[in-house]
Amino acid sequence: MAGSLVGGAFLSAALQVLFDRLASPDILNIFRQTTHGGGDKLLRKLKLTLLGINAVLDDAEKKQITSQPVRDWVDELKDVVFHADDLLDEISTLSLRNQVQLQSPTSTTSTNLLLFSAGNGIQLRIEEIIDQLEYFAKEKDILGLRECVGLNWVHRLPSSSLVDESCVYGRDNDKEDIMNFLLSDELTGGYDHEIVDVIAIVGMGGVGKTTLAQLLYNDCRVDEHFDFKAWVCVSDDFDVFRVTKTILEAITSSTCDTEDLNLLQVKLKESLMGKKFLIVLDDVWNENPSHWDVLRTPFTAGAYGSKIIATTRNASVASIMQTVPIHHLRQLSDEDCWLLFAKNAFHKGDYKARPNLEKIGKEIVKRCKGLPLAAKTLAGLLRFKDDVEEWDEILKSDIWDLPEDKNNILPALRLSYYYLPSHLKQCFAYCSIFPKDYEFEKENLISLWIAQNFVQQPKSNKTLEKVGAEYFHELLSRSFFQQSSANKFYFVMHDFVHDLAQVISGQFSFMLDDKKQQMISAKVRHFSYVRSKYDVFEKFKEINEVKCLRTFLPLKSSNRYLAKKVLDDMLPTLGSLRVLSLSHYDIMELPGSVGNLVHLRYLDLSQTEIKKLPEIGVYPV
Repeated sequence: MAGSLVGGAFLSAALQVLFDRLASPDILNIFRQTTHGGGDKLLRKLKLTLLGINAVLDDAEKKQITSQPVRDWVDELKDVVFHADDLLDEISTLSLRNQVQLQSPTSTTSTNLLLFSAGNGIQLRIEEIIDQLEYFAKEKDILGLRECVGLNWVHRLPSSSLVDESCVYGRDNDKEDIMNFLLSDELTGGYDHEIVDVIAIVGMGGVGKTTLAQLLYNDCRVDEHFDFKAWVCVSDDFDVFRVTKTILEAITSSTCDTEDLNLLQVKLKESLMGKKFLIVLDDVWNENPSHWDVLRTPFTAGAYGSKIIATTRNASVASIMQTVPIHHLRQLSDEDCWLLFAKNAFHKGDYKARPNLEKIGKEIVKRCKGLPLAAKTLAGLLRFKDDVEEWDEILKSDIWDLPEDKNNILPALRLSYYYLPSHLKQCFAYCSIFPKDYEFEKENLISLWIAQNFVQQPKSNKTLEKVGAEYFHELLSRSFFQQSSANKFYFVMHDFVHDLAQVISGQFSFMLDDKKQQMISAKVRHFSYVRSKYDVFEKFKEINEVKCLRTFLPLKSSNRYLAKKVLDDMLPTLGSLRVLSLSHYDIMELPGSVGNLVHLRYLDLSQTEIKKLPEIGVYPV
């Protein structure tokens, strides 16, 4: 039940790409031609080793949160998987060139010579990768990693209907909008067969959906208007039996011992017959319409004017249940967020008594970007601290630097991440290459995903761009992205969601910030930077030692100068590039080495003076 909602480990999508490649006839043919008959055996051994590792990835993804050895195992495995993907991509390119040359009567390159020269390199590299993967297979047993079914990722306290209204700010308008709907006996859903209207409250984790539902549930007007009311914390386990039983016991004020769903639903239907009721289904994750159809069947016995409130992070979940427009719960204003912060950070909310902390506190609140959970969490960390330096430290801390035992922000956001399918996890983590508050275009981001092979090949007539757009809207519906308030054609990420992306991507993504001293890992695959006035070669001295980059992406177009040494000396060493952007630079020509970038799928030369591309070279596999 719960486990069925978890979309799979981050690496599962990368392994699926490898499995698809290993099944490709083109790659099989190249292996057979270049490994003297041993290709089939090598590929079979590689596939079996990958399958054994893939089986424990869900367990590893969970355990790496608290176990550094498992985290190291996952990171090292990622590195090897990326190398394997590079190799298979090169073989695929070699196969394509082979086919083109066979069809070209004017080809001057001997196909047999090309294949022969590549053969030894392919076999040696695939054997090295298999050796490394077999090591990981042995290590997984030492680390106690196991195949998991129905894995429960996060243990959370269930919500209750009780609320301290004195600690709630900025929700009066939201409350009254929904209250007007609740108090209306008119059927507004527009479906003749519906007796009960359902309104869904949708928003990102920590924005206050449950709190708003609690305010509504406890309002005296609700008590006067409805005959019955019930609160159910649904959570990730959409168990129709459990939810039905909870509703029945809440309405009848008595326990029910039956274990038969039919008897339960019959009793619930009888209890609701002709009565006007309100049911709150808090924290719903169910995306299966048939489960909802079964649960709601007894509700049809109720009177017109009966209502259901559902809270969820996912607009797709809401669309299954809603009969009226979704209520999208937005972040608090800075003013309301400050009042909430002050209430929890200062005794009786009296921040005037500590003026030396007020200024820093308001800067901390700006970091929260209207997220009530963040304001309460950070305020709680500072409640008994009077030292300005301690407050300043919290202001400058990243989300992962906060004390684990008191940090509710990262676990709340991580939960949304865990329920993403593995291919969307890759797409989300990739967004860590953008700086905070960066406004990105949907189409451009989709192109970057396609270049990285994150977008699965469509099984229908859809284009990759169409599938990528579906990925984007899925992340948007789950509140990982938000539409920019300044420009409706651009999108942004909440600061703490961006922090989560950085946690997930780890040492495989690196965004160069001239204002910070940063250590760069040799495992980095995705590199971005904000342009400075003059992008001299020394700026890239650290990245110049990293040879497996897949992304080289300048952000913002504030200058026109890029040192020629970057093009002539650094680019030739980056043979794994899939994304290369040199847009807005005063560049007249590209070095011939660009023609050897066999993995390159995204080349942005917009707003440059380049008129001609280099010839495609013969890349030695």
